[in-house]
Amino acid sequence: MTTIGLIGAGNIGQAVARLAVDHGYDVVLSNSRGPETLADVVAGLGEHAVADTAEGAAERGDIVVVTIPMHAYRDVPVAPLAGKVVIDTNNYYPERDGQIAALDAHETTSASLLQEHLPESQVVKAFNHIQSGHLLEHAQEAGTADRRALAIAGDHDEAKATVAKLIDELGFDVVDVGPLAESWRIEPGTPGYGPRLDADAMREALASARHWRLA
Repeated sequence: MTTIGLIGAGNIGQAVARLAVDHGYDVVLSNSRGPETLADVVAGLGEHAVADTAEGAAERGDIVVVTIPMHAYRDVPVAPLAGKVVIDTNNYYPERDGQIAALDAHETTSASLLQEHLPESQVVKAFNHIQSGHLLEHAQEAGTADRRALAIAGDHDEAKATVAKLIDELGFDVVDVGPLAESWRIEPGTPGYGPRLDADAMREALASARHWRLA
């Protein structure tokens, strides 16, 4: 049984956990306040969910989802994530996270910063451009007409294949943006960020994002 670890248990983390449990995965949730604060969340998810520390979720997860405010990315434990696929849902919001000069200058991406922090992990950007409620409401069986697509980005093909398989199982088509350096195409303010798009429309949105980037 594959276990999904979650570092962060906000709206997106809980929605991913709900979908994962519903599709037969075990989940280990964590937050910055301690596992005891997640008792009600875990109870609502059922017997396949437990709470732990961030280090515990990182150690116990076969795939680990980092879903925390961007400014806290350096708090993600490094050693227990070595060799693992890490899904990055984070977005950079300067009004919340403070100014990050390299991101403001478009010299790097938020996902690339997490990859630098986790040099022995395989970071894949995903789940960052969909509302938590829509994760639950828009999930559909594979092959459904106009099925919603989610974009992914990453520097490791095997890791991207692992995440794409998971996303498909959870109810969405997948469009590959390319490496983490291209993940800006699905960051806040781009055409693909937020709306319900099928795979073809998502590809168009990603292609047109260059105009938003240069604006």
